Amino acid sequence: MDNLETKTLEDFWQRSMYVQSKVLSGLEVLMNVDISGSNATEKELIFSDNKMKLYHYRPRVEKTNKYPVLIVYALVNKQYMMDLQEDKSLIRNMLEGGQDVYIIDWGYPTADDRYMTMADYINGYIDQCVDIIADRHQLAKINLLGVCQGGTFCLIYTALHQEKIKNLVTLVTPVDFSTDDGLLFKWGKHLDMDKIVAAYGNVAGEFMNSGFLLLKPYDLMVDKYVNLIDDLDDPSKIANFLRMEKWIFDSPDQTGETIREFVNAFYHENQLAKGSYSLEGEPVNLKKITCPTLAILGKKDNQVPPAATRPMMDLIGSKDKELAEFDTGHIGIFVSRRSQKEVAPKINEFLNKHAR
Repeated sequence: MDNLETKTLEDFWQRSMYVQSKVLSGLEVLMNVDISGSNATEKELIFSDNKMKLYHYRPRVEKTNKYPVLIVYALVNKQYMMDLQEDKSLIRNMLEGGQDVYIIDWGYPTADDRYMTMADYINGYIDQCVDIIADRHQLAKINLLGVCQGGTFCLIYTALHQEKIKNLVTLVTPVDFSTDDGLLFKWGKHLDMDKIVAAYGNVAGEFMNSGFLLLKPYDLMVDKYVNLIDDLDDPSKIANFLRMEKWIFDSPDQTGETIREFVNAFYHENQLAKGSYSLEGEPVNLKKITCPTLAILGKKDNQVPPAATRPMMDLIGSKDKELAEFDTGHIGIFVSRRSQKEVAPKINEFLNKHAR
């Protein structure tokens, strides 16, 4: 056996012993790890309707922004990504920056929600929540912040109800679905959602999740678990990892009629960007959005590529508008170090500046 073969065997043996040691230590950590802390920022339930719940966070500063902000998350995952843990909480940072924050929890749709439409979500639930918050604060307008698909809903809502919105913020929000950047936007144009909904009614969260994992199969299904070996004996890192895993696989089913409409109108026909989309017979013209608007995107986003967001600046009618791009991915917008140091302060700066 030559020296190279001997060295290779020694390296293999040392690595094997290292992995074995990490696994044995990791078993003890996994048996005792505490993954609590998600969705822990103090809040109260102020309204519910069917599965939807509206929460108000307890302010964390004495003087808050005059205009409260309603956060509208996507339907496909749970909103507590924005409050994943104490040191990775966009919501906590917004509260500490002076915002008075409300959030919608869409809940978990069941078979009896199969025929809920986009109008039920936008002209129904979102409009209800906006009115409730405005009444509580005796205001004619409030701030609106939409995330991903929730941001698309907020664009539609604001175009139809501009008189109720003071300022609009969108995070990683698609508006132009014509791009072929990223697998999701390639697949979406050919996805036959009519047949899927006809066969299953609501679309299972597991089905949606498997599609998102396939966007980066090696990174999301192999590499992250291999890299975890080095951290198996670190309770803090394991807890962070498991909180994220819990959120990733906490995927509500999608109401059949809403997802069918969303895919057909936007991924197939790009109606919102083209100006041909209507909600309950009312044309949705993005030029009717005239309030100050901040759009935030991640340059490394593989779910909502920058090319799907950037055209927003040309499509809306606002004169006071800003596009902020951060060197992070889709999830990094919420939980990365950059998010805590740059994204949340940017939102606070914008909303506080436009509080007059």
